[in-house]
Amino acid sequence: MLHTRRSILNRSAYGIGGIALATLLQEQGLLATSDRAVAPHYDLKPKQPHGFGQAKAMISMFMQGGPSHMDLFDPKPELMKLDGKEFPGEVKYDDAAGASREVMGPQWKFKKHGQCGMDVSDLLPHFSRIVDDVTLIRSMHTGVNNHGQSIYALMNGQVTGGRPTLGSWITYGLGSENQDLPAYVALTDPRGVPVLGVDNWSNGWLPSLFQGTVIRPKEPRIPNLDAPLSLKGEAQSRYLNFVQRLNREHLEARPGEADLEARIQSFELAARMQTAAKEALDISQESAATKKLYGIDNPAAAEFGTRCLIARRLVERGVRFVSLFTGNQTWDHHSSILTGLPAACLYVDQGAAALVTDLKQRGLLDTTVVHWGGEMGRLPVIQNRAGAKDRKTVGRDHNTYGFSMWVAGGGFKGGHMHGETDEFGHHAVKDVVNHYDYHTTLLHLFGLDPKKLSYKRNGTDQVLVENAHARVVSELLA
Repeated sequence: MLHTRRSILNRSAYGIGGIALATLLQEQGLLATSDRAVAPHYDLKPKQPHGFGQAKAMISMFMQGGPSHMDLFDPKPELMKLDGKEFPGEVKYDDAAGASREVMGPQWKFKKHGQCGMDVSDLLPHFSRIVDDVTLIRSMHTGVNNHGQSIYALMNGQVTGGRPTLGSWITYGLGSENQDLPAYVALTDPRGVPVLGVDNWSNGWLPSLFQGTVIRPKEPRIPNLDAPLSLKGEAQSRYLNFVQRLNREHLEARPGEADLEARIQSFELAARMQTAAKEALDISQESAATKKLYGIDNPAAAEFGTRCLIARRLVERGVRFVSLFTGNQTWDHHSSILTGLPAACLYVDQGAAALVTDLKQRGLLDTTVVHWGGEMGRLPVIQNRAGAKDRKTVGRDHNTYGFSMWVAGGGFKGGHMHGETDEFGHHAVKDVVNHYDYHTTLLHLFGLDPKKLSYKRNGTDQVLVENAHARVVSELLA
């Protein structure tokens, strides 16, 4: 049998490509075996919720470390009276070695703002202007007095790792409105990733298609997005078509390979992102007024403000879930809280408030949930007092038993204050919102039933919300 030079090269190329792909997939454990059960198909195409859901997207600003709620959102007159005196009750310390029983009242003044009359610290002047658009939850509770476990509780529903995060669950349930951009994006801080690192945007045991895509804080925000010069234009198109053909042939021979299919879809998405991502991340298209609103002309607020603006641009283009993170322990003020807390507030306050204002102006706030908060608050007593002649170097220890965070848009009430901590701000005592209540409420706003949003793993239906007492906190809803 005669073969043309072209046919020989063609067959060789397919052979080499097939071998290379097979080797890569073998290394990554993605080759099928004959006894593997056929798995369902997964993709990021838009999906119908289980019921009506007002929310279509979410932006979560995660303040890792634990903002001091009694200095920002939850004024306690009793603490002011007891300032400098011994605490009259039991305190649940995380770091007993640095603990003291000396009460430290709120260190900044509070004023009432908005038509709702919300008490807000002087440290948050921009937030004070949007209070009529937000719900302030003053009774958050995880009860695990450690950064890692409390982060896990708020991110994946349990106090252990290895599970899908909230963003993964929502994109798994609803897909994306834009097939040229990731459904789930993580915007990291230039000062470093938070405690637990990639676990903050992990897909856990869901297919890798639902993992958060990291967009870096500095250019290039997405590495290797541009093709090398040798593959520009038509050459790249031919190459990608060839690889896609090989991938599809490989998949057809191994039906039901969920991990393999997800990996192929991720590769194909990366190719489509070359144009779409560049446009979405290009804030030069924004007006001078918009940039000023986000504080991009303010050196102290510019970095976080830029990421908030990028987050708006992403959800505006159909991205389902965006997480913005502050750097590792930005809010973990065991010491020097008098200087550290104002600096942290200056960094995020303008951009966070601008995000709510901008979404509202564009008609997007009604369908976009905005979240601001950390994994814990702080204690009402001084930490690291020993040897200190004044309060310049002291701080506050962890408190996961009662703390504050705020939400806006997507069906949440505006100008609403929910729940209470005790007179010292230590424990949530009224209308407590546990992490599993928070997740149940969010899923409800997206039209997702927490029992129906499940994934079959090892023969068992896995869910985000496992606590039998979890409830939709209807008091938070508009």
